Amino acid sequence: MIVKEFRQLRRDRRTLAMLIFMPILMLVVFGYAASFDVKEIPVRVLGPAAERVSAVLPDPFAVEDVDPAAGREEAVTALRDGEVPVVFLTTESGLTVLVDGSQLFIATGTKAAVSAIAERAPQGLAVDVEILFNPDLETSAIMVPGLAAMILLFVGTIITSLGVVRERQAGTLEQLAVMPLRPADVFLGKIAPYFVVAALDMVVVIVAGIWLFGVPFRGSVLALALGAVLFLFVTLGLGVLISSVSENQGQAIQLALMMLLPQVMLSGLIFPLSSMPAGVRWIGYLLPLTYFVEIARGVMIRGASILTLWPSYVFLAIFGAVVFGLATLRFRRSLAPAGRRRHEAEPELEAVAS
Repeated sequence: MIVKEFRQLRRDRRTLAMLIFMPILMLVVFGYAASFDVKEIPVRVLGPAAERVSAVLPDPFAVEDVDPAAGREEAVTALRDGEVPVVFLTTESGLTVLVDGSQLFIATGTKAAVSAIAERAPQGLAVDVEILFNPDLETSAIMVPGLAAMILLFVGTIITSLGVVRERQAGTLEQLAVMPLRPADVFLGKIAPYFVVAALDMVVVIVAGIWLFGVPFRGSVLALALGAVLFLFVTLGLGVLISSVSENQGQAIQLALMMLLPQVMLSGLIFPLSSMPAGVRWIGYLLPLTYFVEIARGVMIRGASILTLWPSYVFLAIFGAVVFGLATLRFRRSLAPAGRRRHEAEPELEAVAS
């Protein structure tokens, strides 16, 4: 029995790859990426004393821009558009630090660092911290948009892949192939219910978050809806792609988990990207969840517009086109054998009918 099980495990390459790959992935994620400590905080320094203040800012602040002519309006716009998470606004007699409250760990680290600056500041120099968009640093305001993204990812990837694989195991997928339907019609028909269910789940979560936890919704519903549609195309495509290379539901779950774990851990949903080493951070920028989390939090908490978040929309559109295209090709190829059998059987059926 032991020898038989080892042979069977060796033949099951997907399970063997997961047994080897998952521990390595978890080691990398939790060893390098799982950190709430923000090592570097990009800042912009504005106001008449900007040059002098930028020269003495300690770690972890990294000055990206200095503009002595800009004021509070430019500072708030920079935070709302997500250009930087922190702006130092200087005057002749004081310093106001404006912080983006939608980035919870950066805001917490900024408060601690500014407190140290205030202790060393000369007498008479006022140093104030003002947190915008999420002034009380409520965790629910950060997690509800992320939870909406998780629901789209879960329904689109796992539920869709299991549904399509179940059809194949039951033999009903081949029955659909011999019906007078094009593969594209079957494909769209299969994913349409999951699209609707995922969209309704997201609406329920957002409405409940606003009603129960007081999560703000400052942006445009259209901006969030557009991002959700683009992200759903990516996740539904991933689900169909996984189902097309899986022989049963167990394999589909394994592959789906291998797709989900990196996205949850490396997308900035839980751990901030700025806390990750550069060697791991680049993986986060290759994950579609990273961009939808930025859209959801930007629209809901900061009130950002489509114009300011356009790079995230473009990346999701590219991901969707690639993944959806591959999924369509794979799905069409999986239906091809049954379709050929239908065409081969048509002359025989016509002969019998005549």
